[in-house]
Amino acid sequence: MVTNIIVPSMGESISKATISKWYKKPGDEVKVNDLLLELETEKVSLEVNATSGGYLQEILCDSGNEVTVGQIIGNIDEQISVSKIETIEPAEITSTEKILSPAAQNIAIERNVDIDKLENGSGKNGRFTKNDIIAAASPGVSAVVSQDANQDNAGRETRQKMTKLRQTIAQRLKDSQNTAAILTTFNEVDMFEVIKLRGKYKEYFEKKYGTKLGFMSFFVKACTVALQELPNVNAQIQGDEIIYKHYYDIGVAVGTDHGLVVPILRDADQLHFSEIESMIADFAVKAKTGKLSMSDLTGGTFSISNGGVYGSMLSTPIINPPQSAILGMHKIQERPVAIDGQVVIRPMMYLALSYDHRIIDGKEAVTFLVKVKNLLEQPEKLLLET
Repeated sequence: MVTNIIVPSMGESISKATISKWYKKPGDEVKVNDLLLELETEKVSLEVNATSGGYLQEILCDSGNEVTVGQIIGNIDEQISVSKIETIEPAEITSTEKILSPAAQNIAIERNVDIDKLENGSGKNGRFTKNDIIAAASPGVSAVVSQDANQDNAGRETRQKMTKLRQTIAQRLKDSQNTAAILTTFNEVDMFEVIKLRGKYKEYFEKKYGTKLGFMSFFVKACTVALQELPNVNAQIQGDEIIYKHYYDIGVAVGTDHGLVVPILRDADQLHFSEIESMIADFAVKAKTGKLSMSDLTGGTFSISNGGVYGSMLSTPIINPPQSAILGMHKIQERPVAIDGQVVIRPMMYLALSYDHRIIDGKEAVTFLVKVKNLLEQPEKLLLET
């Protein structure tokens, strides 16, 4: 009995995906729930597991191919033996005959790779895979760059198609800049009290709630308080109307190997510090393993991005449309500051608020940022209000 491998539903409004990687090859034994392949959409990565056991009989769409929901991309034979699989691929390969997967053929043409000069591929029966051709176009391997490339850089450049997620990120960021009247205002916050409070309750917090007390929960709570006082920062423009959101779904930017994703903390104003920290930790794990769902990423009224984890001192974050503002956190750096006429060393952080000037006035933006600053410099208020 043969079971088809079908592209599953990937959520509302998503009908296409790109196969980023096959984890099995023809002839491999497959058990129920084994990971077969990974699909990449414009928003998330999705793992496809086997619904039946047997042997992978055939792969109809290789890595790099675009596929649609419901499309058959391979099949599993529940009874076929490994020896029978050997007949699936051409049995006879001469020294001059090269077998390439469709994805490998496209890359070979794009990069003008001389196939005749390559040894056997790493695929079944010497089949050349996409990775074989990419490696062949790298330094030290006999390959020629495209005609429109600078010949002085022959062998020193590699061309790789942007992933769906990266293409979407690029388009959304450009759309944001083209649509919104983005302006950024800055301030700085003294993190001394937050660090002191965190140090005091760190062990107690982790023991009681089973999660670590980080900095992000303080920023999320401070922002929800400020958003309630300045509703325009939490609103959005739709046509000739302003939509005021009376709920506070905060997007927390998370960096992954595939690009930046922004999972959402729903009703963040109603969450306890422990709930915020637990959800953020869970999002981080899901983002790294490609298990974020569409519901994790859909919506959001305001976003927070923490470039400080990478060492950024100052930046101007780009709004995540259709939202109207985003807060940028940065690296905590000890600096000399004046307090009560004395110069002291304090752990300081620059804050940046990028906002859509069409809906948020400068006064509102500055007031919002000052409110966040004041709350962070008196964090006990945030804890007492939770």
